[in-house]
Amino acid sequence: MSDFVVSARKYRPQTFDTVVGQKSITSTLRNAIKNNHLAQAFLFCGSRGVGKTSTARILAKTINCFNRSETIEACDKCESCESFNSGASLNVYELDAASNNGVDEIRNLIDQVRIAPQLGAHKVYIIDEVHMLSTNAFNAFLKTLEEPPKHAIFILATTEKHKIIPTILSRCQIFDFSRIKVKDIADHLASIAKKENIAAEADALHIIAQKADGALRDALSIFDQIVTFSENTVTYNSVIENLNILDYDYYFRIVESALKEDIQNGLLLLNDIIERGFDPHNFVVGLADHYRNLLVCKDVRTAQLLEVSETVQKKYIDQSKEIDANHLVRALGVLSKTDVEYKASKNQRLLVEMAIMQLCSITQELEKKKA
Repeated sequence: MSDFVVSARKYRPQTFDTVVGQKSITSTLRNAIKNNHLAQAFLFCGSRGVGKTSTARILAKTINCFNRSETIEACDKCESCESFNSGASLNVYELDAASNNGVDEIRNLIDQVRIAPQLGAHKVYIIDEVHMLSTNAFNAFLKTLEEPPKHAIFILATTEKHKIIPTILSRCQIFDFSRIKVKDIADHLASIAKKENIAAEADALHIIAQKADGALRDALSIFDQIVTFSENTVTYNSVIENLNILDYDYYFRIVESALKEDIQNGLLLLNDIIERGFDPHNFVVGLADHYRNLLVCKDVRTAQLLEVSETVQKKYIDQSKEIDANHLVRALGVLSKTDVEYKASKNQRLLVEMAIMQLCSITQELEKKKA
């Protein structure tokens, strides 16, 4: 049987230090433990894959550790930590509200809350996807959440905070987990690649990070997929091929054609893109994003908004120097209009081709306005 463990499990955060992209939250929780200011109910909110459940488990483990470090991290050696690591801790109770959302499950939990811990000072109850609880289950939970025993701490996690009733929200200390930045995800993937002796290009890791859309778990799943596909070498080409992403180079070449007013080359590039199986609508959206990035690069202060690798950023900066800001704004207008009209169009390819022709005619259009 294979010993392979997916990266999302193998590199799941085990300490506050290893939680990616949520420094303000982990710092607050550390200070709460250090100063003995722990709330009895926490609500962790945020999109999938940002570290809510991992942070809840780290908090549960650290609270009951007998030999916490000076930086408020669990020691991993005491009896409490060892039982937690082996999955045998009687002080941590996890409930998946997605599949256990009825009154009976909450009543069972309430019965357990009354029992004091045999080891350590606290019993921690982690309820994942808490928004899935039924109205009756929420109501049954209210009284216990309002006046829990001193030893009980509740950590609720949800991706949909707006679905939780206000009476529950008012009883919790709320932490909003942010989407993880592309750079943070790319840096984390680079450190994993180094540990696993995998050759990985920086541009490739940035593409994976962008595709993950702020979710580290998604990024790790994609990373595993690419490593399997390319046999331990993660290259830019292997990523765009496997994820069916259009190469940046096409966008740069389309813009070059527009600047040279080369309609023929622009149409040939579009034809090549369509023949390779890419959706014309996605191409329009991607090209609009490319023009937006060029506009952002016109000013040093806004260039930092680009979530791309240094190599690609340099390409953007170099190309932005060749284009006037008015040209970029006009191009964005053309592509935005095409995006809106695409679904209603009867001849979608012609619509996109017209957009390419308009982009190639912007220079003439702006010169006529000046004259």
